[in-house]
Amino acid sequence: MDFHFTEEQRILQKTARDFLQAECPSSFVLEMEDDEKGYTQELWNKMAELGWMALVIPEEYDGVGGNLVDLVVMLEEMGRFCLPGPFFSTVVLGCLGIMEAGSEEQMRTFLPKIGAGELVLTMAISEPQNRKYDPFRVGVKAEAKENDFIINGTKLFVPDAHVSDYIICTARTSGDQRSKEGVTLFVVSSKSPGIHMTPMKTLAGDKQFEVDFKEVSVPNDHVLGQIDQGGEILEKILQKGAICKCAEMLGGSQKVLEIATEYAKEREQFGRPIGSFQAVQHHCSNMLMDIEGSRYITYKVAWLLGEGIPCTKQVSAAKAWTSEGYKRVAGLGHQIMGATGYIIEHDMPLYSRRAKIAELALGDAGYHRDVIAKELGL
Repeated sequence: MDFHFTEEQRILQKTARDFLQAECPSSFVLEMEDDEKGYTQELWNKMAELGWMALVIPEEYDGVGGNLVDLVVMLEEMGRFCLPGPFFSTVVLGCLGIMEAGSEEQMRTFLPKIGAGELVLTMAISEPQNRKYDPFRVGVKAEAKENDFIINGTKLFVPDAHVSDYIICTARTSGDQRSKEGVTLFVVSSKSPGIHMTPMKTLAGDKQFEVDFKEVSVPNDHVLGQIDQGGEILEKILQKGAICKCAEMLGGSQKVLEIATEYAKEREQFGRPIGSFQAVQHHCSNMLMDIEGSRYITYKVAWLLGEGIPCTKQVSAAKAWTSEGYKRVAGLGHQIMGATGYIIEHDMPLYSRRAKIAELALGDAGYHRDVIAKELGL
């Protein structure tokens, strides 16, 4: 593959960076952490006008027609500025999910509205009985009843559920709850009777919810893909989601390096800049090595996924490496900054808190090591 950006990707990167630098300063991010909604409609509308929500939607559904690498370029910039709001849940988890398995009718119904910024989507995967991340251990049940399915159960850590219009929910329609077989995906209206949402307090101040489904009725035409065959669809969605999360982490890591190196050049101790000391120099060098490794594997796997090339091992390797790399980079950034980097108004805590949340999202390094070991036949 060619690691050079195309001219369109360079323009996309510059446009995104310039826009977010003006519209998403760290003061705004902190403000949105305390805001009940977690983002502003004004910013969301501006992003829609730029075509960001439509970036990967095919042109026949009023989209831009971009590919997964284009989306990764965009998400790297969003991670650089800690963009708040439901872009990831809507475009990555929701839109890519519908594009992966939606019927023609579903795509014509949802994709143009997502691209126009008129719909917010999310995905409900985790459940209370799962002590660790396991998207295929599904206990929430969906039972057929005439022309509908009735869903009962509880999901945890559902991002942006409170502002969503639809939730893509995994539910068991047959089989044992530990089996990938028998899982079905449903596109559930968030306003359906029987849905109750409870906010969950998180380290990064992002908006995640416990969502209870009690006798929630979903029409048959809101099944995503085939009944009982949702496990394979979910795996494909989560692979793309994992690499998109890597892109966000990559952008955050790069920004931490820039903050730390600028500080090291300016902060003086013992009559000279602390960047002149070997220990600080090696910290910055180690940060760069982690970032370059993350950059290579993230873009490589995004290209593989975009080309439809099987790459389960590579996806998990990317998520494991980048998750741990971001934490290491943030930790070294704090060491260089010292006490200054722990002030809540400073930018550093924004990134170190997000490094921890991103590590856990869509499987931590331990989970993905298990996936790699299984793929190796161990």
